[in-house]
Parts: sequence; C-alpha cells; structure tokens
Amino acid sequence: MAHTITVRNAIAQRRSLYIALSGFMALIAVMGFWPTYYGPLVRGTLTQPPLIHLHAIVFTGWLVLFSMQAVFAASGRLRWHLQLGRVGTAYGVVLVILGLTTAVGRAAALPRGGPAEGLLYVALLDMLVFASFFGAAIWFRRRPDLHKRLMTVAATTLLVAAAGRMSFMPPPPGGFAVTFLVWSSPVLLASVFDWRHRRSVHPVYLIGLVVFTFRVWSEPLALTSAWTTFASFVFRITS
Repeated sequence: MAHTITVRNAIAQRRSLYIALSGFMALIAVMGFWPTYYGPLVRGTLTQPPLIHLHAIVFTGWLVLFSMQAVFAASGRLRWHLQLGRVGTAYGVVLVILGLTTAVGRAAALPRGGPAEGLLYVALLDMLVFASFFGAAIWFRRRPDLHKRLMTVAATTLLVAAAGRMSFMPPPPGGFAVTFLVWSSPVLLASVFDWRHRRSVHPVYLIGLVVFTFRVWSEPLALTSAWTTFASFVFRITS
C-alpha cells in the first residue's frame, strides 16, 4: 500500500511539473516583453504594424496552448489532449511560417553590415531549433516520456527573445550568462526534477541545452562572409 501511494505521488508530481513549467514560461514571456509590447498595449500607447501584432498573438497563443495541454494531460483528460494536439500540430506549422516571415521582414529593415545579418541568423536558427524539437515531439507523440520533454524544449526555445529583452539584466559579460540561464531555466528546472526522481537527466533535456548553447555561442557566424552572402540572397528574393 505504501509503495502504491509513493508511486501515485510521484506520478502526480510529474504531471504537476509541466503545469508549473507552462506558468513559468508565461511569466518569462510577460516580463521580457512587458516594456516593449505588453505594457504599452495595456496603456494604449503601443504603435506597431499589423504583422507584429499577429506575431505576438500567435506566439502568446502558443504558450496558452502549451499550458492547456499540460493541464489536460495532468488531469487525465487524454481525449481532449489528443484532440487539441491535432490543432496544435497545425498551429506549430503556422507559428514557424509566421516567425520566418516576421524575421525576414524585420531584418530587411535594418542596416546591412551587421544588424540585419545578425537578426536574420538568430531568428532563422531559433525557428529551425523550434521546428526540429516540435517535429520530433509530433513524431514521438505515442511516447509520452519523449513527447512531453521534446515539447518542453520546443516551447523553451521561443523564450530566447523574451529573455534577451529583460532590461534589468546585468551588463555583459556577466549578463550574458544570466540571460542564458533565464532563457533555459524551464529546461534546467525539468532536468533537476529528472535528477531528483530518476537519478539521471533525460537525453532530450541534455540535447536541448547543448543546442541552446550552440545557438548563443554561434552568433558570430552571422558576421562571416558566407552568411552575409546568404543573407543578401534572402533579402534580394524577398524584397
């Protein structure tokens, strides 16, 4: 009997983890974008083109969708979880398309020789990382142990812009590490949870953290001649 209760408690804790992580992700997003988007929106002083509003609605909607899925799974409403998952698959595709469209448009409006190429690089890489983990999560949708972790990494990927906009962060070089920790904190917390309950960290989380590290430290590649040539090609065909 005691063993059964312990197992049930462990399962309940694992289910609650993803609800807590979804709320934590929403907090990071609101804190990061409050000064430049959510705050002015509430005050009625926001002036942005329609594409940016659409971008914000879709990406905010993704966090809402992720939270709903976590609640459905944790409460045992698996039929609802599966039905909403079908919608979520299409939603994820729309998110990637909109993310790429917005990235190219914003980057093209910046000065060449660094800012434009840099924004295009990080935006395309972010969408590639999200699409990779999201696609893997869909592929392994019948493997809950993989699916939920892959979706967690995919959702965390989208927080990089919010973490980078937190103006209260310390200046570089210290702020660089702090920003990375804030961005990757949902995956780090999930890894700690894994270690406490499994005495090991799931490979999906480890792979995600390695990819996040590459994303951050590879940004100087945006200044190479190869990327500059590619960026010029992208701007030319999309102008």
